[in-house]
Amino acid sequence: MNKIKLIAATALVAVAGAGAVASPAVADSATPTKVTIKGHEGDYYGYVKSSDNDCEYNRTVKVYEMLGSSPSPKTDNEIGSDLAQPNGPDSMWSIGNSGYKHGDFYAKVKKSNGCGGDISKVISR
Repeated sequence: MNKIKLIAATALVAVAGAGAVASPAVADSATPTKVTIKGHEGDYYGYVKSSDNDCEYNRTVKVYEMLGSSPSPKTDNEIGSDLAQPNGPDSMWSIGNSGYKHGDFYAKVKKSNGCGGDISKVISR
């Protein structure tokens, strides 16, 4: 009986180990996605770009005012968001006039449904 338990436990560990190894590979299979930001006088816009159109269209982009020395969406001030819509070869987003004219700002798109996430470069105004 103990030999059966040992074999079962060994099989369980092997299966769990294989799952742990497979998980990062699944995460890496997300289609790369890039988000950009431009703007001035509080009016911010940009694009979501990807080789897969489904990873561009209808993606929520959030714009943040950076409060520290590097982007930190969990603690930075979210100043607006928009859904990216087709515009030329990529999908464009725009939050309109946020009222935030001075500071450091960046955009973020989260990972979703096989599409990668990204944080844009930081722009200073």
